[in-house]
Amino acid sequence: MKILITGATGFIGNSLAHQLADAGHEIHALVHNKANALLVQHKNIRVFFGDITNVEQVKAAIHGCEQVYHTAAQVKPWQENPSIFYEVNVEGTLNVFEQALQGGIRKIVFTSTCGVLGPTSGEPLNEASPPITDHSMHYDRSKKMAEDIVLSYSNKGLASLIVSPSKVFGPGNTSHSLTANAIISTFLKKRIIFIPAPGIYKLCFAYVDDVVKGHVLAMENGKSGEKYILGGQNITYYDFFDRIRILANRRAYIFRASKLMTKCAAYMQEVRHAVTGAPVLFSVKSVGYAFNNYTFSSEKAIQQLGYTITSLDESLIKTIQFLKKTN
Repeated sequence: MKILITGATGFIGNSLAHQLADAGHEIHALVHNKANALLVQHKNIRVFFGDITNVEQVKAAIHGCEQVYHTAAQVKPWQENPSIFYEVNVEGTLNVFEQALQGGIRKIVFTSTCGVLGPTSGEPLNEASPPITDHSMHYDRSKKMAEDIVLSYSNKGLASLIVSPSKVFGPGNTSHSLTANAIISTFLKKRIIFIPAPGIYKLCFAYVDDVVKGHVLAMENGKSGEKYILGGQNITYYDFFDRIRILANRRAYIFRASKLMTKCAAYMQEVRHAVTGAPVLFSVKSVGYAFNNYTFSSEKAIQQLGYTITSLDESLIKTIQFLKKTN
């Protein structure tokens, strides 16, 4: 079967492309950056250089395909021009879904984010949970707008659904310094990590292999118009990094940074950017995001898709081994 994967050089998309190619499918990989073409070298992967914001390039890549996994997105932690989030994540998604509808695609899976559901005030959130706050981050807001596009095309008759990964980590290609992998790698090398004080905030960490399998299961078993959370272990920052240092057999230090200290660090980055043009790793506006719980339930995906969650220790051991080899 011919399958289009947008974002095929990204963390999830790259693993997904290789898994499906290994299974014998003919993959059309839409690649934005030609320098990343080596990441999709495979006898069953055909590379299409292009951008989801370009209708003709999307049309060429989707031609002849039966299924689409739309994983491409603007996911940088900070963008000087926020409109890029909307050009890529909203307008780009509209292009992909319109071409899928016109091209007679049988089914399309859209990769969103649990960030659309927002922070947790009590029990882990599920797909039906209403957000308790507005979307303060351009990335989350743009992905919510993209989700609305997916649902509108489901109503038009295009079999389309949403999968929402939580904080993903594990072996694979990562693109920026605030991915879970990059933070774990820094912790292993520098043996120091700063976490939001008092250290009891929880995140939902999902193993990349589980998330990739969840995409395939969503294509096979998911219902059009539905959303499925692809999560993992809900755990505090402190316990997560404490487990890493134990499994890696490293003496490392976990420091709790106050919200004020974190805001000062963010402000200094923004000032440095204004003076030198150096990249901003996290903005002042984004600081509040870290001082919240983000816990989610994958029960719907487990029951309806057959989604499974790898144990935390097993997934961390594999991640640590991978990062030691590649860094």
